[in-house]
Amino acid sequence: MSNAPTLYHAKIADDVVIGNHVSIVQPVNLYGCTIGNHCFVGPFVEIQKNVTIGDNTKIQSHSFICELVTIGNHCFIGHGTMFVNDKFTNGGPAMGDTTLWAATTIGNHVSIGSNVTVLPVSICDHVVIGAGAVVTKDIIEPGTYVGNPARKLK
Repeated sequence: MSNAPTLYHAKIADDVVIGNHVSIVQPVNLYGCTIGNHCFVGPFVEIQKNVTIGDNTKIQSHSFICELVTIGNHCFIGHGTMFVNDKFTNGGPAMGDTTLWAATTIGNHVSIGSNVTVLPVSICDHVVIGAGAVVTKDIIEPGTYVGNPARKLK
């Protein structure tokens, strides 16, 4: 019996659809996702299956985009942004029960600052999310949102 760990290497899987003029800085882990034209993906990013990234969108380093996320065109995702699809509806992790996961939709012209956490929500077009914010509810009105939970600046 061996105690050697199973090692995995970061990679771009064969099932990734990548548009024209896309820049990707290794290492990344991309699988089952679609990335639009003229996009940038920074290093140490993971984009999981069933994710769609629109055209002219930039994903900065150390970001995690989980399954069921759609990001529109002309968006910016700051360093260390984390998307969540499991709301712990049963009091703990879904433990592989994907029926408990929920989708996130990000509109067009949305800028998300560094170290933001985005729960399963919908964000309309023309929104700025300040660094460190935690987005817990749908954003239906353009503007700038900050804090935990994220609230619109007046």
